[in-house]
Amino acid sequence: MEFIEVTIIVALAALIGFWLDTLKAREAGSRAARQACAEEGLQFLDDSVVGQSLRPARDSNGQLRLRRVYRFEYSDTGDNRRSGSVTLLGSEVEFVHIRPQLYVVPKSQEG
Repeated sequence: MEFIEVTIIVALAALIGFWLDTLKAREAGSRAARQACAEEGLQFLDDSVVGQSLRPARDSNGQLRLRRVYRFEYSDTGDNRRSGSVTLLGSEVEFVHIRPQLYVVPKSQEG
């Protein structure tokens, strides 16, 4: 085999490995978001997460990993959509963020 053929095969193998790793991380993120919503009594909408960011980061052992942030939507009343996120380092969940509800406090009427 020539050098170009070997390079193409190695690149394809790396892409397939990255794709499989991404699927594994996405499933872990979806599972974590679903579990967090269930624990809080919220509806996990669309049964999916969407990739928001991907960047390199170091774990506690100093190894270089990919930090992935996925967005998801949930509902607290069934009539609205709220946004949350789940962050993974490699395929391990670091944390799940479910935003607190925004309360609008009416201004007191002076008069």
